[in-house]
Formats: sequence, C-alpha cells, structure tokens
Amino acid sequence: MIENIRLAFQGIWSHKLRSILTMLGIIIGIAAIITIVSTIKGTNEQIKENLIGAGNNVVTVQLNQSGYPYDMSWNSIPSGVRTITEETRQELEEISGVEQATVYNSRSYADRIFYGNTQFNGAVYGIDGYYLNVYGYQVKSGRGFTESDYADFRKVILVDTVAVTNLFGGENPVGKAVEISGDVFTVIGVVALSEEFVPTINSLNDYWLYANTSSGSIYMPSAVWPTAYRFDEPQNVAIKTKNTDVMTTAGKEAAELLTEKLIVDQSGSFDYRSQDMLEQAQQLQSMSESTNAQLIWIASISLIVGGIGVMNIMLVSVTERTSEIGLKKAIGAKKKRIALQFLTEAAVLTSLGGIIGVISGVGLAELISNMMQIPVAISVPAILISVVFSMLIGIVFGLVPAVKAANLNPIEALRRN
Repeated sequence: MIENIRLAFQGIWSHKLRSILTMLGIIIGIAAIITIVSTIKGTNEQIKENLIGAGNNVVTVQLNQSGYPYDMSWNSIPSGVRTITEETRQELEEISGVEQATVYNSRSYADRIFYGNTQFNGAVYGIDGYYLNVYGYQVKSGRGFTESDYADFRKVILVDTVAVTNLFGGENPVGKAVEISGDVFTVIGVVALSEEFVPTINSLNDYWLYANTSSGSIYMPSAVWPTAYRFDEPQNVAIKTKNTDVMTTAGKEAAELLTEKLIVDQSGSFDYRSQDMLEQAQQLQSMSESTNAQLIWIASISLIVGGIGVMNIMLVSVTERTSEIGLKKAIGAKKKRIALQFLTEAAVLTSLGGIIGVISGVGLAELISNMMQIPVAISVPAILISVVFSMLIGIVFGLVPAVKAANLNPIEALRRN
C-alpha cells in the first residue's frame, strides 16, 4: 500500500498541471461545502446567543388561558388555580436537568409606582430568595433581601440599573422611598446581571421580545406582594437548567407538573406552559438550515463533476501506461494488485483535492466573515467528513479505470510499446 501511495504521488508530480485541473472540481465542491457549513453553524450559534444570552439557561413557566399568557396586570384572579407552595418548588428542582427553581409574581407594566413626581412604567416582581441566583443577578450597591425581610414582611425593594436611570435620574437610590400602590417602600439595593447580555434586535418581534425590560425592573419580597397588590395571585416559575440542551424538555416537564398539581379543573382553559428561548432559536435555526441545505446539494454537484473528471483522467492514464501494465502482468503481477494501484492513485488524487478544498473553504469562510460581518464557526466533523468523502469519490470513480487496467491482456499491452 505504501508503495502504491508513493507511485501515486510520483504520477501526480509528473503531471502537475493535469493533476491540478483534475482536482479543481473536488477543490471547489469541498471548499463550497465547508464555507456553507461554517456559515450555517456560525449563524445558528448567533441566533441561539441572541435569544438566550451568554450562559443564561433559564426557562420561564407561565399560567396560560386558551394558549395565551395570563397577565395579572389586566386580569382578575382566576378561579380554580392554586398558588405554588414551597413543596411544589422543591418538586420542580427534582426534574432531570434542573439546577434551581424560583417562584415569583409579576406585573409586566406596573402602575401606581412613584418616586416623588416621577412615575415608573417598568416591570415589578415579587420574588423569593432564589430568584436573583436563578437569573444571575448580583447586588451592585446596598444589600439584597434577607430572611428577616421575608419573615417580618418588610416593605423594601431592589431596583435594577435601568430603573436607577429612569426613575431616579441616575442618582444613588439606596435609602430612598418609593410609593407603590399607596404604600411606602424603601430601596435597599441595586442589582444587575453578572454577565450583561445585550440582545440583538433585528425586527419588530425582537423588540417586543425584550421590550418589557426597557424601563427597568423593581423587585420586592414575595411576602409583601399581597400588600401592594392582591392575595392568592397565581405565580410564575423560572427554572435554571444545567445547560441549554435540556431547556426544552425540562421546561415542558415543569409545565406539566404545575398544570397537574395547580389546575383544579383539568377540563378548563387554564394550563401552564414553558416559554423556551432555545425552542424559538431552534425554529429559526431549522429555517436557516433548510435553506442552506439546498445550497449544499448544489455545491455537491461540483463533486460529481470532479469525480467524472477523475474517471476521465484515470482512463487516459491507463491508456498511457498500457505497456507498463503489460510488463507488470508479464512478470506475475495479479489483477488485484494492478487494480489496487490505480484505485490508490485515484483516492490520493481526490484526497489531496479534498485537503486543499478544506483549507480553501476555511479561508473563504473567514474572509466572508470579515468582509460581510457574518458569524462563522468551523466544524471539525464537517472537515473530516469532507476529506473522507473526497477519498470515496476517488475510489468510486476510479473503479472503472482500475478494472480496465486489471483486465488488460498482457500480450496486447506489450504490443503497444
């Protein structure tokens, strides 16, 4: 085999221009496929990061009515829906892939919140002791909630950095009083995400997806939520998963558990549903991949053309080396050895073209990324598959010339000398 490979390289080097032209179809096809696959992978990762954010493996589970989120900002307390207990929260944490769960109340657009004459129009949340950790918030100034804040029903709040700007004009809010539904709450701290995530907004849908955070957020202990709003309001749940891959399945299991335990009338229109950013990302990725799959098939045509070129040049090589083949067969070379020699030469030729195509594809992908600001991610499996596939093309399309060479009559072959 090593001798066949050496002879193959010797033959390629002896006809450099012819070999390059023969490999051209393989090079173009492999380069195109590597470029497209790298672009698809990079785009999919960008979609995933835009929707989920860096390291934010959080799935929200909300009460729905007839398939739409039941927003307590506009609706009355639904009948037949129980509130979530600590026991139920612990059951959520027992779901496979779930790292931690938090239960909270919310108003997406709060009213009757004032600091002096300034009205706050952002979101307000009644959170438990797990909320900040689940969402990755850190206290930047002041302090966070303590167990005594919950036990003593203290009217204290936390604000995020956006609310500091919109409600307090950028001043230090710690210690200042805010009126919420007629009660006075004291700001005890400012929170912010430990890993700041700035979403990429390319459409109106993207805008509405992130619009609820545009005016900032206020957080109060869940124990005092009924004081500012209403008793027995159904809560939402957020679960932090161990990685993004289990977000969809964990979210669906959590939603099924809450629906089963909390919805008294199972035949009603209420249920709990998970809002999974990963699932939205996968839908967009699927659309992107289905479009680009067609481009891959088109690029594969050049591989077939390249394979035909390999077959053609190998047939020419058999004709040129007829006397050599006849001499080898005359001194005892078997058909299998002759066929293997030509198959090896075809495989080496296409493999070399595949390697050059991979290098060209990676370079082209990086060039497109730099010129057009399109994200790319080089796929190692795609590179390995491309090289192996190019070798198989050489074997398949080199089979006919190899069989022709093996079946030559040695006497007739020697006469052509």
